[in-house]
This record gives sequence, structure tokens and C-alpha cells, in this order.
Amino acid sequence: MISIDDFTSDKKSYALVLDNLKDGIIAHDLERKIIFFNKEAEKITGYSKDGVLGRDCHEAFGAPFCGEGCSFCGMVPVFKEQLEFPITILTKTGDARQIEMSIIGIFDNKKIKGVIASFREMNGHTGGVARAKELSSFSGIIGRDSAMRQIFQQIRDVALYDYPVHIHGETGTGKERVAASLHLESKRAPAAFVPVNCGAIPENLVESELFGHVRGAFSGAVKDRKGRFELAHKGTLFLDEIAELPKAMQVKLLRFLQEGVLEPVGGEKSIQVDVRIISATNKNLAREVENGKFRKDLFYRLNVIPMPLPPLRKRRNDIPLLITHFLNQAETEIHAPVPGFSREAVRVMMDYHWPGNVRELQNTVQFAIVRCKSNEIMPVDLPMELRSGSKNIQVPHLPGPRINPGKLDLEAVKFALERTGGNKAKAARDLGVGRATLYRFLKKDPLAADFAAALK
Repeated sequence: MISIDDFTSDKKSYALVLDNLKDGIIAHDLERKIIFFNKEAEKITGYSKDGVLGRDCHEAFGAPFCGEGCSFCGMVPVFKEQLEFPITILTKTGDARQIEMSIIGIFDNKKIKGVIASFREMNGHTGGVARAKELSSFSGIIGRDSAMRQIFQQIRDVALYDYPVHIHGETGTGKERVAASLHLESKRAPAAFVPVNCGAIPENLVESELFGHVRGAFSGAVKDRKGRFELAHKGTLFLDEIAELPKAMQVKLLRFLQEGVLEPVGGEKSIQVDVRIISATNKNLAREVENGKFRKDLFYRLNVIPMPLPPLRKRRNDIPLLITHFLNQAETEIHAPVPGFSREAVRVMMDYHWPGNVRELQNTVQFAIVRCKSNEIMPVDLPMELRSGSKNIQVPHLPGPRINPGKLDLEAVKFALERTGGNKAKAARDLGVGRATLYRFLKKDPLAADFAAALK
């Protein structure tokens, strides 16, 4: 029988306690060398303790066990607080498994000596949908509305497979954020997530950008260059604004989806690439097919798993949550307190229809922070389109500063920019100066420049 004194001095007894926990436990030192691995960790991961102890965790598991959440890929982290996040790992047999990860530093006399990661599976009655309902954020996506909880669960379900996903949503709904979450929750998380905006690439460069080129393929091709498909090998390629892809490139993309091989521009050899395709657009792709602007066969290849995203006006209950998130984000960026939103200002924002969705909401919060001159953001501090579009709130008119033609000051410039909705040419006319004069003022005054940028 073990006495208390024997127990507290016996390392094997400590290990016995940790081996009987229902959480997997991994500990490693500052060089990522694994120093502890309990039985539940063996059970969840499929790796044996003898096979991982003393090894670099990246080498032992073939990739960072924490995926993109790894804190030891660069400098030694500070670990001021415990980190918690969901992640999909690969077991030793290659199976994807969803776990809830919690990471905390090991300290001795306030000096960090290593890290402990505890984790448990998210399947069963205590995981999956039940956990999703408790979340107000998931992989960087903010939302508590039932529509967003369904998106969270769909990401978890879909991430386990390599089937193509097509995300459809209005501008500003977070299509790239959802695509990145699908990648981070998948077994491909250790590899690259490569986003491409198909509408932003000149048509004559699309093929080279996507498939790469060899030296001498065209004027200016002074060396071989890998395309986005090859850069995303073993990872995920996100094709945003897919409806803008030229017809000729639609044919080449279809061929790649069918055969998994590509040929760089000017090359003679085919390259085998293993990549998952996620596409997105703010257009109705089925209607684009009907109008002859998009290939039907490619549409069916891409739209294996459709994922529509709700606009912000369909999940208004998330607006206060998003406001808080963007305020916290602003405080972190500027390292200083920012004003809070008054109830009246929040009410105006709840009443607005948000054509620009979450992106417009973020811009509005940034604008209001710059505009506010007190510790509380009021309706008058919001952009003009919100105030004019509000049905329930009567916002008092506040006269702007007196404008002296030819002479610029910060308040006059800010007022002119706000009154013209950020149109610098109109603002310059109101101020009685040339557009070049206004631009020079914005270049010299960072506060005015930040204010102008917030209006975009």
C-alpha cells in the first residue's frame, strides 16, 4: 500500500494519476522534445509512448500536432494565458479525428520551461453539435446565431473529407474565412492554404499564376515559377470569385479536377498535384451556367458540397457580439483603450440593413472609434449612411466646423470628407482647394489620412 509520503515522492505515481485522466496529455520542453505522453494520448492519437518520448513533436507526428495553432514554430512563446481551440488531427493510421485542445506553459520561477497540451475528442454527447451551440466563435469566425452554429457544424463535418466545396455568399460575409477554417479543421492543416482571387488576375496571366511557367515560356519569364496549384500541394487551394475565371481557364481547371495533373506554361512534362479545391463567389453560379458564362460540367465538379453563407441582416443578433470583437481587436492593435458603443448607437446599427455585411460593420466600428471624441460612441459618431438609413432613431444634427476656403485644418477636412462620403474630389471642392492640396494635407496629417481610410 502506498503512503502519502511515498506517493508524493514517486514519479511513477504522478504518471499513474495522469494515465487515468480522460484527457490526453502531452508535455514537451522548449526544444519541442516530448517529455510526457499519457495513455489517453496514446488512445486518441494511435501513437505509442515509447515511439514519441524524447523526440521532437513535429518529427514524431510528421507535422505540428497543434496544426496552425503551434506556438513553437518560431520564437519561444510568452503564454500569458491558456490557449483553447478545436482542431482536426491525423492519427497514426491516417484517420482524421476532431479534438478540443488546451495549451498552457510550464513555468519554474516565472521562467517558461515547456508546454502542456491536454485534449479530448469532440465526438459523442459532449462534443459535436452540443459544443458548437456553446461557441460564439469558431476558427476565427464570430457568431452565436443559429445560422452560424449550423455553419460551424457543417465546417466540422465537411472538413473530414476532400470533396470540393463551393461557398456562396454576398460580399463581406466571410467566404475566405470559412474556406480557411475548412482547411484548418482538415487533415491538410499542416500544409499550405493558398487563396487566389480569380477576378484580380489579368486574363493574360491567369494560366501562369495558377499553373506556373518554365523559363523562357514568354517574355519576362526569366526563371521557372511554381503556380498556385503546385504551391498548395498537400494543402488547400481557395479559388475566390470563381465566376470571373475566363472560359479558356475553366477548361484547364476542369481537366485538372478530372486528372489531378497540370502542365506549366511552356512546359512539356505533366506534374501530379494533390490539392483540395474550395471555390467561392458572390454570384449565383447556376444562373451563370444558364447564361452561358460558366461551364456546366465545371459547375458540377466544384459544387459537390454547396455552403451558402447568411448575410448579416439575416443574423442581426450577432451584431453586438461582432461590435465587441472589433472593439477588442482595435484595442489590441493600437495598445490603448477605445470608446464603447452607447445603446443608442447599437440600436442604429441593429436597424441598418448592412449591404456590405461583416466587412462593412468592421469598417463602421473603425470609423466610429476615429470619429468619437468622448469615452462613448453615440449615433452622431456613426457614418452618415447608417444615420440616414435608421428608421427608429432621431439623430440630432450637429453643425460642422467653419470652413475657410484655401486653409485646411483637421476638423474641417474630416467634416468635408464625412459630408461627401469619403469622396476626396468633392471634399476638396467644398474646402475651396485643389485636389492635390487635399492629398498633400492627408499625406502630412496621419489622423486625417486614417479618417479618410476608414470611410472607404
